[in-house]
Amino acid sequence: MKILVVQNKMGIGDMIIYLPFIDAISKKFNTPVSILVKQSSKTEQFLKDNKNIEKIIILEQGSKLKEAKHKGFSGFINLAKELREHNFDKIFIFNSSLRFYLVAKFAGIKNIHQYPLFTKKNQHIVNAAKKFIKQNLNLTIESDPKIFINDKSVQDIKSKFKINNDQKNIILGIGGSGPTKRVPAKTFIKLMHLISNVYKCRFFLATGKDKEEQEILKEILDTKFKDKCVPLDELSISETLPIIKNCDASICNDSSFSHLSSGLGIKTIVLMADTPLIYGNYSPRMYPIIPDGENTVTHNTSGKDKINPDKIFIQLKKILN
Repeated sequence: MKILVVQNKMGIGDMIIYLPFIDAISKKFNTPVSILVKQSSKTEQFLKDNKNIEKIIILEQGSKLKEAKHKGFSGFINLAKELREHNFDKIFIFNSSLRFYLVAKFAGIKNIHQYPLFTKKNQHIVNAAKKFIKQNLNLTIESDPKIFINDKSVQDIKSKFKINNDQKNIILGIGGSGPTKRVPAKTFIKLMHLISNVYKCRFFLATGKDKEEQEILKEILDTKFKDKCVPLDELSISETLPIIKNCDASICNDSSFSHLSSGLGIKTIVLMADTPLIYGNYSPRMYPIIPDGENTVTHNTSGKDKINPDKIFIQLKKILN
């Protein structure tokens, strides 16, 4: 049996959130599945060791891709033709789009499972997926994503970066996909003071190449903690995974690294400044910190300057002790 799963949301975090449900489909039918995902989800970099996934098909669609082969009406035809070549028996579509339903029909896939059409508004990313799997497969699935990585790469990186068990190795996810998500460098620096006063530690600084992210990185490296820091901005996601796996804890903005570290089994403190709380508490290994003075957090909370390093440190001590 050949099964396709469609997950067309853009982000790394979105992809990771859907992993338990994709794994459940594979295990239910006792066969690895193919997935149709966007390039921006960077799925190929963190799911290569997942035995429940056989093939990753890239969906070339979106306003930022000028010559995307799956965009518009011609893209609809191209995608249907491409999927038809795979001879899929079943398809599970994790969205309410009529376009994907029709693509599946034109691709000759007879057994189509999909969210109810035209119900995207206010759709809860986790609860909708749980309901979908319950209704279609009669399975109750918990939101507990897991990213698999081979042991050899973990041990090789431990040796290469001289990661020692006699100190606390901590991921600091200082980057973020937008400026409102990026907690200021001064918050991380105060936190590093608090941690270093109690623990012998080493900090792995996870961020991207965006100008503001690089400024935050530089500000941290210009402190007395420079010798305790290992910047990871020159590494790909796949190269950072074994480093994260070797760490004792992770403290991240709501970013790809908060999702990756919790998926790798690392207890992760998520600094929730400006996105819905679900993105920082869907995993049992996530511990969200919300801005001072707020009862919850969502889009437009704009709370990055109100994340309290003392609260982060209290939670970290609970994790490390």
